[in-house]
Amino acid sequence: MSHHPAPVAPVAPVVTTAQGAVRGLRQDDGTAAFRNIPYAAPPAGAGRFAPPRPHEPWDGVRDATVPGPNAPQSERRLGSIDMAPYFGTGWSRGEDHLTVDVLTPAVADGALPVMVFVHGGGFVAGSTRSAMYDGSAFARDGVVLVTLNYRLGIAGFLDLPGAPANRGLLDVVAALRWVRENITAFGGDPDNVTLFGQSAGATIVGGVLATKEATGLFRRAIVQSGCGLGAFTREQAARVTAAAAAVLGIEPHADAFAHLSDERLVEAATKLTGIDLRTATHFDPLIGLSPFSLVLDTQPAAAVATGLGSGIDLLIGTNSEEGLLYLVPVGTYASSTAEDVDDTAAVSHPDPARLVATYRTTRPAASSGELRSAIMGDALFGAGSRALADAHAAHPGTATYAYEFAWRSPALDGALGATHTVELPFVFALTHLPQLHGPTALLGPGRPPADLAARVHETWIRFAATGDPGWDPYDTERRATMRIDTEWTQVDDPHGTERQAWS
Repeated sequence: MSHHPAPVAPVAPVVTTAQGAVRGLRQDDGTAAFRNIPYAAPPAGAGRFAPPRPHEPWDGVRDATVPGPNAPQSERRLGSIDMAPYFGTGWSRGEDHLTVDVLTPAVADGALPVMVFVHGGGFVAGSTRSAMYDGSAFARDGVVLVTLNYRLGIAGFLDLPGAPANRGLLDVVAALRWVRENITAFGGDPDNVTLFGQSAGATIVGGVLATKEATGLFRRAIVQSGCGLGAFTREQAARVTAAAAAVLGIEPHADAFAHLSDERLVEAATKLTGIDLRTATHFDPLIGLSPFSLVLDTQPAAAVATGLGSGIDLLIGTNSEEGLLYLVPVGTYASSTAEDVDDTAAVSHPDPARLVATYRTTRPAASSGELRSAIMGDALFGAGSRALADAHAAHPGTATYAYEFAWRSPALDGALGATHTVELPFVFALTHLPQLHGPTALLGPGRPPADLAARVHETWIRFAATGDPGWDPYDTERRATMRIDTEWTQVDDPHGTERQAWS
C-alpha cells in the first residue's frame, strides 16, 4: 500500500518592520503579498488635517493577508464606460487607512529594484484595492512593488488655515520614508526606488520631485499622464475652501473642519463643482474636472527648472487621445460643435483663437470632437508634461525619457481610442483581466496584443532597474519620444507646433 505525503501548505511569510512584525500571504505564483501595512498613524479627528505622524508600534504579528480600509471617498462613475477596475469599489471604512501593500518575490535578498505606485482618481478617489494595481506581475519579474493609500478630497487637499497644505502629498513622502526604512526586509534595495504614478498620482509624483523633503528617498520617477503645471495657486485654492466652508456652514479653518465626520466631508466634496477658478493671472489647470489639486506657489515644472529633482532619472509621457475619456463616455464627443471647441480653448488658454487655429492646422481633417479632445488632453496633461520634461532635461547629468502611448482601445465602438488611463493595464501586465473586456470596458471587446503588454511592463521594469528604458534620452533640442503602439517608433518632438502654442 503506497503512502502519499499530505500536501504541505505554503508557509506564511513573516517580516519584521520598524513598527512590528507582519504576516503576509504566499501566492500561487510563488510571490508574497503583504497588505494593509500602516506607514503612518490613522488620520482621525483633527489628525486628518495634520501632517502624517509615525504609527504606534504593535506587539505580536499583525495580519497582512487581506485588504484594509481606504481613504474616505464617494463612488465615481464616468458615463457609459466601466471604470470600477480603476477607481475601485468605493470607500472601505476604517481610520487606519494610511497603508501600503507590498508584493515581493518569495526569494529576495535585499537587492531588488523597488517601485512605489501612486494611484490616480482626480485627488478624490482610488485606492490600493483597485483591480488595476495588482502588482503580482512586478513581483514575478523581480521587483518589490509597493502601492499606497493617501488622503483624498477635503482631508487630503483642501487648503485650510491652521493645516499644512498638500496633506495627501505629505502622505506619499511619509510612505517613501517607510520604504526607505523597511523595504530591505521585503527584499528591496532602498537605494534603488522608483516612484511612479498616473493622472492625479502622476501630478503628485511631479510635486514630490520638486519637494526638498523627499530628496534622497527615491532615485527615479515615472510620470504617466500627469501635469507639471497642474497645481492651484493659493488664490484659486482659497475659492475652493470658501465654497467648502459655505456648503458645510462652518468657518474656513482646520479647527472647524476637524469636528465633522468623514461622511459629511465626503458629501461636501461632491458639491464643489462649477467653481470658477480663473483669476487675473491664472487659468484653472484642471479645466473644471476636479476642485482639488496640489496647492503650490511655484508649479512643479518651474521648481524643477531651478534644479529640484535634478538627480532623479525621469520617464514621462501621455496617451495620444487623453481627452476622449471626458467626452466619449458621457455622450458629448459626437455632438461637439465649433462653439464647443472655442469654449474649451477659452477655459484653457489666454489666446483661444490662436490655440484653435494651431490645432486646426495640425489636424486639418479633424472633427469638432477630435479638436475638442485634443485641446482638453493637452490642457490637462500634454502641455504640463512637456513643460516638466523640458525643465528636467535642461539640467546636465540627469536622464530624461519621453513616451507617447498610442494603442487605441476598441471600446465604445472604437471611439474610446488611446485615451486617459488606457496604458495602465499594460504597465501592470493585467490586460487579461475579465473586467477590462467587453464593449463598455476599458480595453473593449477582444484581446489587445499580449506582446504589447509584456513589452510595456518590461520597459517600465528596465527603467526602474537601470534608468534606461531602451531609447534615446529626451533633450530640449530633439525631444526624442517613443511612440508606443503595436509597433514602437521613436520620433523627435512629435507635438512641436502644439508645444509652441502652449509655451
